[in-house]
Amino acid sequence: MSAKVFVLIVTYNGASWVTPCFSSLRQSTVPLHTIVIDNGSQDDTLARIAAGYPEVEIVSTGKNHGFGKANNIGMERAYQRGADYVFLLNQDAWIAPDAVAKLVEAHARHPACGIISPMHLNGAGDGLDYGFSNYIAPHKCRGLYSDLFLGRMRELYDVGFVNAAAWLMTRECIERVGGFSPSFFHYGEDDNYTQRLQFHKLKLGVVPAARIYHDREQRPPSKFFESGETFRREVIARASNPNGDFSFGREWVSVFAHLGYGLARLNAADVKLQLSKIRSLRGIDKPAILANRERSKAGRAAFLDLGGGAVQPAALSPTGFAVEHQPG
Repeated sequence: MSAKVFVLIVTYNGASWVTPCFSSLRQSTVPLHTIVIDNGSQDDTLARIAAGYPEVEIVSTGKNHGFGKANNIGMERAYQRGADYVFLLNQDAWIAPDAVAKLVEAHARHPACGIISPMHLNGAGDGLDYGFSNYIAPHKCRGLYSDLFLGRMRELYDVGFVNAAAWLMTRECIERVGGFSPSFFHYGEDDNYTQRLQFHKLKLGVVPAARIYHDREQRPPSKFFESGETFRREVIARASNPNGDFSFGREWVSVFAHLGYGLARLNAADVKLQLSKIRSLRGIDKPAILANRERSKAGRAAFLDLGGGAVQPAALSPTGFAVEHQPG
């Protein structure tokens, strides 16, 4: 197989996963060019990668830019170096040796797919990753469960959403859909991307014969899922979806209606919650969010600079990032 595949891994204090992640890439049955984009790790993640895996290119950004923007930096580099595919892989995940080969082979027979995902097992490899199992439920991924039971598995199944822990993205997808939206810092960016994928008439597929392992069962609770942050992200997600219409006015009406209901019932907890939502709504940069939505609808490598004059917000320019290690 002659396809040129670049693996993009965003790292942030991920030292404990360096060995399983990067060792698995060495075992791939097809050649992989790996780029690490580090979001300001404070542990010895980069030292371990540089010492143990000198073939890996490390780009140190010096600060935490979030998942989406860091991956955009990697997409630009990979595309400019002639990538046929980019494979996004979480730092806490690792691949089966033939995983990438099976994904590329599947795309050759299913060119309408812009993104193809393997099956996500948990870190122990004794079951599906729980979140992933929800994404391929029967009403979201038609036919997979029935075909598994009947022993007649197809090579690829269409699915509405799979998280970006292991995405094989085609060059066409990058050119048409672009990179992740800057409206999202961490979480929500992959939901938005799959919505944009649909808008631009590309499909998302999952390949049962390909597998990766995602070791996220023991993650501590994240501040990104506190109630205020969750509400803020949900509003931005609704505002960013290019499919259908959206109005911030409706968001205000909904919050004030719930506030009035809480006041009428003398429910102090609900009133406090609605007041926090009002503060969140006030803090959202509404013109920027809507501008990014329109940019995403235009396509043409949105939010990326691919070296051909692609339009992007100035804030997304990756200039100034130092390359600390590159293979010779």
